[in-house]
Amino acid sequence: MIKIIALFTLMLWSIGVLAQGAAVPAETGAVAVGSEVVPTRDVELAFGQLAPDMPALRGTSPEGQVEFGVRSDEVVSHATLNLAFIPSPALLPVESHVKVYLNDEMMGVVPVEREQLGNKSRVQVPLDPRYIGDFNRIKLGFVGHYQRICENPAHSTLWLDVGSDSSLSLRYQALPLKNDLSYFPEPFFDERDTRALTLPMVFAASPGLTQQKAAAVLASWFGARAQWRGQQFPVLFNRLPDRHGVVFATNERRPDFLRDYPAVDAPTVEMISHPDDPYVKLLLVLGRDDQDLVTAVQGVAQGSILFRGQSVTVAGVRPLAPRQPYDAPNWVRTDRPVAFAELQRYPGQLQARGMEPSPMALTLNLPPDLFMIRDLGIPMQLKYRYTSPKTDDGSRLVVSLNDQLLHTYSLRPEQQSGEKLLQLLMLQDVPGDNRLTIPALKLGTSNQLSFNFEYANAVLGGTPERCETYRPIPNQVVIDGDSTIDFSGYRHFMAMPDLRAFANSGFPFSRLADLSQTLVLVNKDPEPAQLGALFNILGAIGAHTGYPALGVRLGDDWEQVQDRDLDVLLLGTIPAELRDDRNIHLLFEATRSWVKMPARQASRPELDPDSEDDLPESEARIDSDGPMAAVIGFQSPFYEQRSVVALLADSDRGYQLLNEVINDSGRRADLSGAVAVIRESGINSLRVGNAYHVGYLPWWERIWFLLAPHPLVLAALTSLSVLLMVLVLWRVLRTLSRRRLSPDERV
Repeated sequence: MIKIIALFTLMLWSIGVLAQGAAVPAETGAVAVGSEVVPTRDVELAFGQLAPDMPALRGTSPEGQVEFGVRSDEVVSHATLNLAFIPSPALLPVESHVKVYLNDEMMGVVPVEREQLGNKSRVQVPLDPRYIGDFNRIKLGFVGHYQRICENPAHSTLWLDVGSDSSLSLRYQALPLKNDLSYFPEPFFDERDTRALTLPMVFAASPGLTQQKAAAVLASWFGARAQWRGQQFPVLFNRLPDRHGVVFATNERRPDFLRDYPAVDAPTVEMISHPDDPYVKLLLVLGRDDQDLVTAVQGVAQGSILFRGQSVTVAGVRPLAPRQPYDAPNWVRTDRPVAFAELQRYPGQLQARGMEPSPMALTLNLPPDLFMIRDLGIPMQLKYRYTSPKTDDGSRLVVSLNDQLLHTYSLRPEQQSGEKLLQLLMLQDVPGDNRLTIPALKLGTSNQLSFNFEYANAVLGGTPERCETYRPIPNQVVIDGDSTIDFSGYRHFMAMPDLRAFANSGFPFSRLADLSQTLVLVNKDPEPAQLGALFNILGAIGAHTGYPALGVRLGDDWEQVQDRDLDVLLLGTIPAELRDDRNIHLLFEATRSWVKMPARQASRPELDPDSEDDLPESEARIDSDGPMAAVIGFQSPFYEQRSVVALLADSDRGYQLLNEVINDSGRRADLSGAVAVIRESGINSLRVGNAYHVGYLPWWERIWFLLAPHPLVLAALTSLSVLLMVLVLWRVLRTLSRRRLSPDERV
């Protein structure tokens, strides 16, 4: 397969070098290769998207790079670097220049001309597509001069700023692929593609609950693969998609384009070509009945590593151990200390090299209900290695959490004891202890723990009469993978409803990664937009947890929820049985809606989840024919430790608004409180109604938690407790004194 792709790439290169012109973003077309028409698309990738934090190139940090990937079912036939930059006005023209590399192969040199000094310039550098592979790196090397002799590489005039509007113009051409599941999940999901995953789900007609569950589990599995990219699953009834898609069909119920397809006698997963486009693939999930489709999807989720050939049958999937609360693969473990090596996402993540090594970072995804309010901090044992500075010059390691300084550690020079010793391992310099504690209140659901080695590099200088030069030696730094961070021992307890926790981590449903304590209530005979919302939200939860929703339950009748100890995700409309529930603060149907408004919105609601400001003050009823959607959260009417989150929409456009929010991580982060209203103008969130709590706290901690927002009451109770203890102690001592002085006492 690789050889075929390589030969095909060379053929496309011979054709692509003849094609010139600027790339148009997202433009699709076709080129003729012999007698065959090959689909193409032109894409422009901005540096602001590929490397949003690229710093200015300087004398001591002369290199910058951007990375991009190419899907397995495409090849780049034409590539151009559109470089926008502003050079320092103090540079010497022509002698100063920028070298451009593609995967360590030099593609060209951009000289800095006199008229460009201090001005924004744009140049185009053609890139040879024969050097473009799966993962690619564009490296820029700055060579700057401000005088001809005795230069200081750290001089402040040596800089060149690369604009975020620089871009890569790429023309992709489709590759013909074999129908081979050994490459699965490619081409349906390709990790080299940084775009949001769009994967159509195709049904013969409105599917039943079992088919919906099969598609929902598969959507969550693909969401777990897509991770930060985002995902969306448009739904089609009896229509062919125009891109790679998934088709669900049984022997008795299948789309028209599969009407003559052979029947199956077992759960089957098969890959075929699109009937009208050989460059598009369809993943067929086939079965004798709907339950076979669920089994086939379970085979995808748990056994795709064994897939090969065009078609596989799933004999069965048997769980060996149940999932435990808070064991989502994407979350930091909270039952034991976790080594940094377990948190790395790619090799070399905790290593850096250079005169000024780049900062290193780890992502810490935590359950949102960790109760750490009273705790003094989270212990972290930090081990690191570094190139020792020559002198004690103030070089340091800066440890930050979410861009907030935690601690700094001095980087000491080599020890002098008759011979020079290399410091291979340094523990952080905390007298009497080897631990760093992270303030608990600085932590959120998703956190960035960063390590920045800042060297005070000594640079020799001089004058033209006495010039001293040197060769810069890069520093090397490593955060040891045996470093640990410990979240064990913390209880799980939080105030609800909290739509921010739902938006950022899928909580409370993600408490068990397989959603085995979740029931999704849907409408009967749902429309495509409603199914799209179902698949999108389960895909988003799968992206949060990193695990498919194998244990999720689906229902279409509110009676199925009653007396079930489950969290409920409700899509469509509020059931009639709940419309008079006092915990529901927004309702709408068709053009009529009403909402309860609080007296005041707290700027920091986490300080007092039971504030009287949140109590409903008024109720407004509005009639309008404009589209609207909403997300509301409230306590289950059956179990006080269970929650209901409802995703509501009043029309097809309302569902479109809802799906846009679900699929956009930035807009999804705007959900908060108990009610979020989604309109054309944006999202408005309200914190209204009484809070309830989920999780467990022992009685003494719960008393402190309830009194913490009321310091005067807490102080009064503390004083009263001290007074009572003094009185009791006084009475005890008085009794002992009387006994000692009693004449009847015997020794």
